Amino acid sequence: MADTIDLTGDGGVLKTVIRQAKAGAIAPSDSLSLVDVHYEGTLAETGEVFDTTHEDNSVFSFEIGEGSVIRAWDIAVKTMKVGEVAKITCEPEYAYGAAGSPPEIPPDATLIFEVELVACRPRKGSSVESVSEEKTRLEELKKQRETVAGAKEEEKRRREEAKATAAARVQAKLEAKKGKGKGKKAK
Repeated sequence: MADTIDLTGDGGVLKTVIRQAKAGAIAPSDSLSLVDVHYEGTLAETGEVFDTTHEDNSVFSFEIGEGSVIRAWDIAVKTMKVGEVAKITCEPEYAYGAAGSPPEIPPDATLIFEVELVACRPRKGSSVESVSEEKTRLEELKKQRETVAGAKEEEKRRREEAKATAAARVQAKLEAKKGKGKGKKAK
């Protein structure tokens, strides 16, 4: 079981890594503060999904530290690496607080997000020192996306192999039962 990390020291933002990033994956930084994420948000009390990017396979982009998202996200996403998937549990004071965000999020709601960091990039308007640096940045972004796609493909392949193995076991059991039934003769 993965360890849960208390990112705020008061239990307000808890992070549990579901899938580790590959070795060498980059993390958000001052120079790479614009991030793209896939996520699904649920209410801790009911388990009801209130928002997701999975239905339309979109990404959500924001700049870390700008206050454009709930505090828990600014705190947690900056600790992630590209390709990582984490469960982030947010107490109300790090989410929408006493006001909530009606109608989806009631007042004083604890929220649970499953977040995948898809990419990090420089903020818009930041100066990139040279063309070769820009090319390097774009190549790194491409590698990040390929890494994430590769991990997803590998996960899909493993699931398909497991399904095929299970189907073969069921088929073998059915064949064995058929064979036993044919060996007996009626009197």
